[in-house]
Amino acid sequence: MLCVFVLGFVHPYTTAIVTQQGYAAEQSRRGQDSTQQDLIIDSFLVEGKVGEKSPIELFTAQSTDITESDRLLLDSWHRSFIGLFAIAKIEGDRLELRNWLTDKYYLIQPNNNQSLQAILRLKIGEILLVRIAPITDIYWTFFGQYTLLGKLGQPKLAIAIGNFKEKHKHYLYSDAPELLEAAWQSVSQYHEQFIDFFGCDEITLPGYQLNQKIGEFQELISEQRLAALGMNQNKSLSELADEAGVSEAEIEAAIKETGADSKLVSQIFNKRNGNGKMVMPKIDLPAELKKAEQVTAISHPRWGQMFLPTYTKFQTLLTTENWRTIEGAEKLIRHYLEDKNINAFIWHRLAENYPHSLENLLQDYLQRPEFSLVNDLDQLLQEYNKPINPDLPEIASVPIHLHELFQSAVVEVNKSKPKDKKPKKSIKGFQ
Repeated sequence: MLCVFVLGFVHPYTTAIVTQQGYAAEQSRRGQDSTQQDLIIDSFLVEGKVGEKSPIELFTAQSTDITESDRLLLDSWHRSFIGLFAIAKIEGDRLELRNWLTDKYYLIQPNNNQSLQAILRLKIGEILLVRIAPITDIYWTFFGQYTLLGKLGQPKLAIAIGNFKEKHKHYLYSDAPELLEAAWQSVSQYHEQFIDFFGCDEITLPGYQLNQKIGEFQELISEQRLAALGMNQNKSLSELADEAGVSEAEIEAAIKETGADSKLVSQIFNKRNGNGKMVMPKIDLPAELKKAEQVTAISHPRWGQMFLPTYTKFQTLLTTENWRTIEGAEKLIRHYLEDKNINAFIWHRLAENYPHSLENLLQDYLQRPEFSLVNDLDQLLQEYNKPINPDLPEIASVPIHLHELFQSAVVEVNKSKPKDKKPKKSIKGFQ
């Protein structure tokens, strides 16, 4: 009964102080909408701070009559996390949930009669968005209300995972730190390979040429990975299949589904040979960038890879004596402030390369003559909803089960399209 009592006591208390601390407002700036407010309150219980303590820590400090085991239970709730779960089993009043983001399973025990009645209406295969918290070494429970998404086919599930990735970046691999570490390592490795291939961390080319170069770059990476596995890229599919312990038909089917050639099936061999659990997503420039007159590609070991069709134009603003003489200058500055793809790293790079001219430009544009890059830039970026620290970039490697889900979703979407229409090979989520 402790779960029910504490949640009943702390939630109103938390609701009263959450606005004072600005936690909900901060989460809203990160893309939350009104339907996420309950999750925000639940998150504040374990992640928010009142002074230097979380609401749960405040509760235990003020409650002198609870047992040591109860205190340990409450402290364990700091391990709670939000996930996108599929119902794998229903056994009486208990559920087995699969976290789709990490492929980990959890046994759920309801903590009150209301949750029990709700569980009785659930069905195997349905998808839940919910925060769960541990109550024993074996069992977890719902920490707040869940959102029922129903049974989802592969395309809709892929979209749901993409939405989760967008709205709940902090919880992407929250119960699998090894996957998160591997994903971040892949970003750093990709950056090093980018520099090895292009000779620097920044390159500007016409869009169609850059797309070709990125394709060559990724093909080289795939060849290097196959070589690291001891595979000869010049061998036939049948020879590769024999060595990998799979059938030629399996390889051909995978190639057909992914749209790749025989050199780009390393994920198959990685899986069969137990060499890692992550797969690098394919990067393909959007159509508008392929057609752009110039596109600047910039790589960073944490922020990932950025493609900017107007970077040289913005540099021109900073190297011109009077930026207002350039047509469309104000629109371009506003775009750089408002567009989420122009991240804090880009602004800090410009500040490092053009400190005086950028400071003068912003003083003039913002009508803030006292504006200082050193003191005020980060605050300005936060005003425009730009995180100061990077989230996991799109180029990060993803778990194999998610990669396969999205590839299957793309195949299913393409099959449902009329044959006279060109199939789309992307779907929102992990590409």
